[in-house]
Amino acid sequence: MEKLLDLAAGLAAGKLTARALVERSLTRIEDQAGEGSRAFVKLHAEAARASADACDRLRAAGRAPSAFAGIPIALKDLFDIAGEPTPAGSRVLREAPPAAAHAGIVTRLLAAGFIPLGRANMTEFAYSGLGLNPHYGTPRSPWQREIGRVPGGSSSGSAVAVADGMVAAAIGTDTGGSCRIPAAFCGITGYKPTARRIPRDGVLPLSQTLDSVGPLAPSVACCAILDAVMAGAVTAEAPPPLPVSGLRLAIPEGHALEGLDPAIAAAFERACTILRNAGARIEARVFAPLEEIPAANRLGGFSAPEAYAWHRRLLAEGAALYDPRVAARIARGAEPRAADYVDLLAARARIIAAMDAQTAAFDALILPTVPIVAPRIADLADEAAYQRINLQTLRNTSLVNFLDRCAISLPCHRPGEAPAGLMLVGETMADARLFALAAGVEAALGGD
Repeated sequence: MEKLLDLAAGLAAGKLTARALVERSLTRIEDQAGEGSRAFVKLHAEAARASADACDRLRAAGRAPSAFAGIPIALKDLFDIAGEPTPAGSRVLREAPPAAAHAGIVTRLLAAGFIPLGRANMTEFAYSGLGLNPHYGTPRSPWQREIGRVPGGSSSGSAVAVADGMVAAAIGTDTGGSCRIPAAFCGITGYKPTARRIPRDGVLPLSQTLDSVGPLAPSVACCAILDAVMAGAVTAEAPPPLPVSGLRLAIPEGHALEGLDPAIAAAFERACTILRNAGARIEARVFAPLEEIPAANRLGGFSAPEAYAWHRRLLAEGAALYDPRVAARIARGAEPRAADYVDLLAARARIIAAMDAQTAAFDALILPTVPIVAPRIADLADEAAYQRINLQTLRNTSLVNFLDRCAISLPCHRPGEAPAGLMLVGETMADARLFALAAGVEAALGGD
């Protein structure tokens, strides 16, 4: 996987052209032996070629809009693109009226010169952490591909497209882990920002309370650059790494560490040992507010009722077109009462305040991104197994969305091992510091 800064340097030096990058990406996507047909639900090949030629002419004239102009990316299938429907991995919206305008983040990425190659596959309506899609197929994780393991969801196609080198980076969304889970299962880096930092206009919602827009990419620096562009920063730069020595990191003991697969436990402990040897002070402790979140979410949390509010008319008219598993989860959102929702809002505010007070002395929380290795697709045919494994997959990452914080998943496995993610969790609106901290951790782990 090539990093954005390396591609930008090659373009600036004339060693690369945008057209060559786009053609290489399209060749990889269209390779019948690869995952392109499942990673993408729609390609914009001719528009991408035309954009690449324009970027090359602008760069030759010294007028490239940014150093990253001409670099191919993928967009999850729930971002509005003017003139197209926004199906969000569904059949029911495949023939919906076209979007009148680009989503805000699409406009910003285009303005910087990034070239979207197409719409990346996803769990229908973003409602699962596993990445299965019965309508468009399920792209397989790079690990043990011959066996067929889930890519993670809901930004499944985005992660596989990056891991397989079809694009330099991709943009997904994260409501309960949908950038970080597929990053962990596919061995790349995924970022969940503080939600309010990145505009969500033109993004088909799952939960208006929890949704956030984030990048999936080969490195921390790549994610930081894309995050800066989407946040509207004047310059898109990667922050210098923060030294690991002296960092105070907290491991949240309790349900976040329960039932770890041996491979995940080993990778996590090895990463912690590396960081301790580099001078980080790591303390394991129970955070009582964190342990209250599962009970607060017992009726489906925010996603179920908020998704039902958005889908209820569509479900009434076309439930048969939905993935049955997604339809069932959305329908359960009709069960909580208005008073239950009010109670959940109050519980969230109380838990956030208590957790903020207890973590103020730490630079970040660290924990496994996902407690299990990527399961086999074949093992999810049983409904009970699907529900159980989906909940396991979302368990750790969803804590961050509830707390309204930023978090990043870094690969922490060795070559040949099952992909494993190390999640670093920062404070609300402390995204810049988390990127710097993550860059230092990435370097210590040998990832950059």
